[in-house]
Amino acid sequence: MASYGNRDNATENSLGKALKTIRKARGLSQEAFSKVSSRTYLSSLERGLKNPTLSKIDELCQVMEVHPLTLLALAYAGRRELDGADEVLKKAGQELRNVLNETDIV
Repeated sequence: MASYGNRDNATENSLGKALKTIRKARGLSQEAFSKVSSRTYLSSLERGLKNPTLSKIDELCQVMEVHPLTLLALAYAGRRELDGADEVLKKAGQELRNVLNETDIV
C-alpha cells in the first residue's frame, strides 16, 4: 500500500485541523456554515470527534470556496508548508493517471 507521509500525518484529527485551517484562512466563522452544518457538528469535525461523508466534505468546501482535494491535500500533508501539499497532489496526480491508463477509461 502506498504511503503518504509519516504515520503521524494520518491521524484522525488531520482532516479536522485542515478544515479549521482553511476556514480561518478564509475568514469564516463556524456560523458561516449554518446552511450546510450546525456549529456543534462543525466543531466536532474540527476536533476530530466526527468523520464527514464525501457529500458533507463537498458542502463544506463549497462554503469555503475550495476544491475538496485542497482540503484532503492539506490533511495528508500534515503541515502548513506548501511543499507538503504539493507533494501529496503530485503523487495523487501520478496515481490517477496510472489508474486511468490501466483501466482504459481515458
